[in-house]
Amino acid sequence: VRDVADYKQAHGLPVLDKAQEARVLERCAALVRDTELKGYFIRLMEQTMTLSRQYQMHRMDGMRVAYSGVEGAFAFVAAKRIFPQASLIAHASFSDAYNAVTQGDCDVAVIPIENSNAGEVGTVTDLMFAGDLFINGVYTMPITQNLLGIAGASAAGIRRVVSHPQALSQCAAYIRAHGWQTESAENTAIAAKHVAAANDPTLAAIASAETARLYDLRILDHDINESKANTTKFAVFSRAENEKSARNRQFILLFTVRDETGSLAKAINVISDCGFNMQALRSRPVKDRDWQYYFYVEGQGSLATPQGERMLHLLSKQCETLKVVGQYTAQIALKEDEEA
Repeated sequence: VRDVADYKQAHGLPVLDKAQEARVLERCAALVRDTELKGYFIRLMEQTMTLSRQYQMHRMDGMRVAYSGVEGAFAFVAAKRIFPQASLIAHASFSDAYNAVTQGDCDVAVIPIENSNAGEVGTVTDLMFAGDLFINGVYTMPITQNLLGIAGASAAGIRRVVSHPQALSQCAAYIRAHGWQTESAENTAIAAKHVAAANDPTLAAIASAETARLYDLRILDHDINESKANTTKFAVFSRAENEKSARNRQFILLFTVRDETGSLAKAINVISDCGFNMQALRSRPVKDRDWQYYFYVEGQGSLATPQGERMLHLLSKQCETLKVVGQYTAQIALKEDEEA
């Protein structure tokens, strides 16, 4: 268990992996032929796993997790749900959080890589291409905006709302319906902090439920964003690469192709011909080379299989550069007030 905890800390993996625990229970229970004992054996295994998690959390208590923003921002919320036992360290930018891990100041970084409405976070994709860190987990978190006010305030009494411009845009229809004035803030957590400090019952912030608790604000109205399909992907970046395993059923590749006719099509065909499903394909300009681009691929399947090894071999011959940025079991959904 000590070795497991040390591995998880080095690779940025959470203590609790429900899917893996279910697989272990199913595999071990299948070995017990005595039906009378099977139920007791499963309970014994579950209790052993509980004790294992408790010791892992104790072992990983000193883990340092970098994130971009301030306490209460959505990146903070995601990091807290993934690593509830860790110390969360705020940084001013995505690159600062990334570099904190590169330089060894933090063990891992939790950084957004894509939003379902706004698309990819290009600066983070560029960090993947230029940097040395690996992605060992991807987590999806629904972004739910709430109207927050001080104790005694009510939605009927609000006259002004403050939040990040994107949050204000997401809630524009709700704001217009109430005829409120708007004020921009650097992020939603700073907006909530401003409302708490102002102590004005006519002023409200738009932010998360966690932020309300953090700054002792009241939720005046829930889920006020216009689009209910607003989800952000957060990646856990680590200095250590996840081991190649058949359990890792998703991957992220970055590559460049030679300036030749059909080179990109050939690379894409290699991925397809080897039986891998591409969930995303995007291009980004290479920063130090005019009119040159690199390509980002999210795919389904294990690179530890013969097909995976063959795909990487063929791509290395077809591509000018090839980089495996991440291998992980699956995207994990982070639910409100639930640990990963």
